[in-house]
Amino acid sequence: MFDDNYKTIEASTWQGRIDSESNYDTFRWHQWIQPIDLRQKDLAPFTGKLGFAFIGFCCDEGVKRNKGRAGAANGPQNIRRELSNLPCRFTQEVKLFDAGNIYCENSTLEESQELLAKAVEKVLELNLFPIVLGGGHEVAFGHYQGILNHTKKNNAKPNIGIINFDAHFDLRPYPHGGSSGTMFRQIADQCEEQALNYSYFCVGVQKHSNTIDLFKTADRLGAEYILAKDIIDGDSWSLLERFDQFIKGNDHIYMTICADVFSSAFAPGVSATQPLGLEPEKVIKFIKYILKSNKVVSFDIAEVSPRFDQDNTTANLAKVLIFSVIDTLCQGHNLAL
Repeated sequence: MFDDNYKTIEASTWQGRIDSESNYDTFRWHQWIQPIDLRQKDLAPFTGKLGFAFIGFCCDEGVKRNKGRAGAANGPQNIRRELSNLPCRFTQEVKLFDAGNIYCENSTLEESQELLAKAVEKVLELNLFPIVLGGGHEVAFGHYQGILNHTKKNNAKPNIGIINFDAHFDLRPYPHGGSSGTMFRQIADQCEEQALNYSYFCVGVQKHSNTIDLFKTADRLGAEYILAKDIIDGDSWSLLERFDQFIKGNDHIYMTICADVFSSAFAPGVSATQPLGLEPEKVIKFIKYILKSNKVVSFDIAEVSPRFDQDNTTANLAKVLIFSVIDTLCQGHNLAL
């Protein structure tokens, strides 16, 4: 099922401050995380109340193809380092697992995306909530395939909605192969080929970062979007109504964040910086609202690039976003402390 480009996590990856080795109230994530090997044939589905599994996508080949600034392949390592010292603000019934990394070494981008799809599908089979750490935003194509393959086992025509927080539509044509700017066009074409519903909502779009043709493509495909300026200046209630309408039209939601949706003041370490991007507080408010629908089945964050990340600012932001996801889901299950 997996090849040499799937590797389990090293124990030294998760480490940090220890106040006590026995008092759970002092525990941090690095003391609670458990490694799992998705190649193990005897892995049994998780039977607890709530479990999460991290998967690193150590690849930015799509960014390179898109002529962006490479470096996001090292993002998972830095994000995990920031996550390590987060407090365990959930009951001991909540479990955190690390399912290892997908690499793109001596292989193509497409092969790495296919491998990621297998990993996501396996994690969902194990009854765990996948949190994928990018990597370039090409992570979205493989991630979506994994969700699609899993949901198809129960429904040949699953209705999966994609909510993408991003300054870019990522709907570019791909005559020479996919990239970090083509994933949602690839998914649209796949949905058309398989007679599946294409449901895409892009939040935080910047006019100066997308051509007129991309706006026309979004309209032609029936994609929904909210401009960054309408989030900054708009009324929150009307925006939440937009989310409501989209969520109601889908059975499952895949939520993805490209770190370049944020202002460079909060996210300098990305492939394409946005001086006038969104503020994290507003995005976190939306994330929590979407999660409370109980329809979100998977989450990822992409394009955290340590090479450009002064003081690990962007990785730190990714940490807070992931904490918000887990904390909100724990609250929904009455498992938060």
